[in-house]
Amino acid sequence: MAKQVELTLKPGDEAPDFTAATHVGTTVSLADFKGKSVILYFYPRDDTPGCTKEACAFRDGFAEFQSKGAVVLGVSTDPVKAHIKFAAKYKLPFTLLSDEEKRIVQAYGVWGEKSFMGRKYLGTHRVTFLIGPDGRIKRIWPAVKPEEHSAEVLAAI
Repeated sequence: MAKQVELTLKPGDEAPDFTAATHVGTTVSLADFKGKSVILYFYPRDDTPGCTKEACAFRDGFAEFQSKGAVVLGVSTDPVKAHIKFAAKYKLPFTLLSDEEKRIVQAYGVWGEKSFMGRKYLGTHRVTFLIGPDGRIKRIWPAVKPEEHSAEVLAAI
């Protein structure tokens, strides 16, 4: 089970706005999606086993998310170039945001200490935020199982 991160944001809070480069060569802000439900999912790294499973699950459920009027945004601290390769390799139909300066991960409180095989390091925790059409956080998943997570989010919309 994924280690749960201590979050400062909670349901009902206004979601922090952001602007980021996308893998399709544009720049988007959270404000661009006002009036829609936004699934903002944070993941550690492109093309790693858990992140690939999670991205492919969102890909496989993408039509259902769209039918509910929801936008899916994946965020990691990887550069745009890595996102381009990752999205192409797995045919990801949703937008990936590059947060190399770590502004978004810090604003949402998902950047912090992690440990792997006894080694401690700083990284992005796998956390998902469901942001309502009003720009407020409706739900947060602070500990995510990559394979099952997309279905949990879909059920919550």
